[in-house]
Amino acid sequence: MSTPITVQYKINASVEKVWKALTDKYEMKSWYFDIQDFDLKSGKVFNFYEPGGANQYHHQGEIIEVIPHHKLKHSWSYPDFSDQKTIVTWELQSEDGQTLVRLTHDNIENFKELGEGFSRENFTKGWNTILGQSLKENIENKR
Repeated sequence: MSTPITVQYKINASVEKVWKALTDKYEMKSWYFDIQDFDLKSGKVFNFYEPGGANQYHHQGEIIEVIPHHKLKHSWSYPDFSDQKTIVTWELQSEDGQTLVRLTHDNIENFKELGEGFSRENFTKGWNTILGQSLKENIENKR
């Protein structure tokens, strides 16, 4: 049985504002990744590389579920290295004018054969940086 990675942070902004940051490719570019082919529709596939232009890691995802202002679920894979996929779920919940953002990354064990760079520890650290610093600071500093 797989144990998911779960990371959550409260962001001092409305659910609508956080949802836009998560689902608008122009907003995403300022805090996440430059995903030029992102289209918020079930079944749509999107591709991106890590920032910096090295293009070492081709990431690919497919939108699985969209519940506006509440949930975005998509696959996460590295097609150049493995045919294995994992699942990333972003969930938003309004709490006293703030938004609780919970990210769950399931089946991370599917990448264990890819080496240390794809370890649970690296993903946990990465998601904490992405949510707790990049997303949170980007949204809260735009007020």
